[in-house]
Amino acid sequence: MRVSSKGQVTIPRDLRELVGIEPNSEVIFTVEDGRLMLSSKNSSEAIQERVRLAGLLRTLEALEGTGDAEIDANTLMQMTRDR
Repeated sequence: MRVSSKGQVTIPRDLRELVGIEPNSEVIFTVEDGRLMLSSKNSSEAIQERVRLAGLLRTLEALEGTGDAEIDANTLMQMTRDR
């Protein structure tokens, strides 16, 4: 396959059908181990990833402001190394 000057690629029909990419559907690009991955935005894997990310963001929001601002990075490193 060739990439056009605009960065466009035509996905062969059999591959689109195999992964459930229909005309005018949305897709997600991800990079895994140096490979560019393409999947349907509504695939079960994509939905699970969005749920996981939402959970992570909720956890981070809950932790916001709970740390000790008086502890610097070097002190924190010593505390975790000496356990």
